[in-house]
Amino acid sequence: MERLTTGNPRLDEVVGGGLVRDAITLVVGAPGTGKTILADQCLFANATPERPGLYLSTVSEPFDKLLRFGQSLEFFDTARLGRSVFYDDLGHAVHRDGLSGVLERIDTLIGQHQPGIVVIDSFKALRSFAEDQREFRRFLHDLAGRFTALAISALWVGEYEPDEATDSPEFAVADAVIGLVTKRTAERSIRYLGVRKLRGSDFLSGDHVYRITAGGLVVFPRLADLHEPSGDSFVDARVSTGIGALDDALEHGYWAGSTTLIAGPSGAGKTLMGLHFVFCAAERGEPGIFVTLQENRRQLARVVGRFGWTLDHPDVTLMDRSPVDIYIDELIYDVLDRIDATGARRVVIDSLNDLIVAAPDPMRLRELLYSLVQRCARLGVSVMFTYETMELFRVSRLSELGMSHIADNVILLQHVQDGSLMRRALSVLKSRGSNNSALVSEFKISGDGITLGEPIDLRAQWG
Repeated sequence: MERLTTGNPRLDEVVGGGLVRDAITLVVGAPGTGKTILADQCLFANATPERPGLYLSTVSEPFDKLLRFGQSLEFFDTARLGRSVFYDDLGHAVHRDGLSGVLERIDTLIGQHQPGIVVIDSFKALRSFAEDQREFRRFLHDLAGRFTALAISALWVGEYEPDEATDSPEFAVADAVIGLVTKRTAERSIRYLGVRKLRGSDFLSGDHVYRITAGGLVVFPRLADLHEPSGDSFVDARVSTGIGALDDALEHGYWAGSTTLIAGPSGAGKTLMGLHFVFCAAERGEPGIFVTLQENRRQLARVVGRFGWTLDHPDVTLMDRSPVDIYIDELIYDVLDRIDATGARRVVIDSLNDLIVAAPDPMRLRELLYSLVQRCARLGVSVMFTYETMELFRVSRLSELGMSHIADNVILLQHVQDGSLMRRALSVLKSRGSNNSALVSEFKISGDGITLGEPIDLRAQWG
């Protein structure tokens, strides 16, 4: 099938390569979800002087408002108005002559402009001008017949509620239905896009997060990678942890492409272990990414400066994000894009706790993390997560997301009280494919970095 771009490559991916050409697509959602922006985005992305785009307002979106607010969008090129993009109003025709007047006006505009794509906004508003359901169905039949005969792609925009799909005939007439919705959880509002119907084509199921930006709708398709058995895509090599003694405890370090969970209480050194992991590789010319939701760039610069590192290192990419306004899907896609752009071989995400707080749906977060791990494993990219445990001493449980099952390596950091002194202890709980040390060792943080000391007898310490 021939396709129309939506103006956003990832949204094209969601709908199986783009909207089906010469079909009727219904764009539905509550006010404020971005329906008009999406329709404008599709219009400008496909309109040409030979096959222009025609945007028709009805009785809910004033004609001048569409133009005024549309000009704030980056893709809204005013130079194309009157050449490849045309706006007109059906309000006068429907008020004067009802639905028959709408058909006559559309016939006139089609004959005048010969459009390849037509938007009607709001389509639902036309229903109230039908004397009964029979008249509205006849109007739908006649309008759909015109578009089909003339090979015109149509977008019908409307403020439909979810339960209206079962008793609204336009849902049956439409070849595709795209739903936009805003869901609120506590103080967060997140927008989701879903394909409810798409004739003759496959599409990505589920809810897909999107943002409304000056460039239009930016969509982040739901990540749901299947399990990939080991094969040639996996790198059969070891990578250093950045700490010599820990490399020895893990039998020469982590496997390339593996996932590591660093768990421990506040102040135990989790972030510093992540920095060791990234900067150790960078010093050998191996690119890495450090994602921090805990500290801003200035705070992190003070930390790395103590060890002779710099955030301006050409092989270190810092992604500092605020946990207050974060879409987890967007963050994961940003990480994958940076891996592709920089050729990064290591990624540290600090911390898993912030992702848990920011995620409205724990199951969706599990899917995202699993999919990220799978994609990185196939690329031979090693991933590290930090996780803050609630207990300062005698840690009894790890991540509530079950990350310890996804992770190939689990490193536990703990505080140990020795009389009036506070010591730090490190133990390797798990390391797939390695004959790791089972010792609990003291580790110290100095200007030279992290060093491991003698084994600690926790029974003697805790009694």
